Amino acid sequence: MTSSLRLESRLKERRTDAGLTQAELAERAGVSRKTINTVENGVFVPSTLLALVLARELGCTVEDLFSAVTDG
Repeated sequence: MTSSLRLESRLKERRTDAGLTQAELAERAGVSRKTINTVENGVFVPSTLLALVLARELGCTVEDLFSAVTDG
């Protein structure tokens, strides 16, 4: 059986801990609110650049926001 990798996101937890709405974080990161929503819900995998920007805006590392997990 083949294992697959998926991205686990803790973006929503970090964003809410920072007291930000999706719209506020989106504005700071230069993306749409929908982009933040789709990243939080695992629909969209952010680019490296977006992941770095989100981490910077939330005062943490990319690894604090995202990790690769194995399914299966």
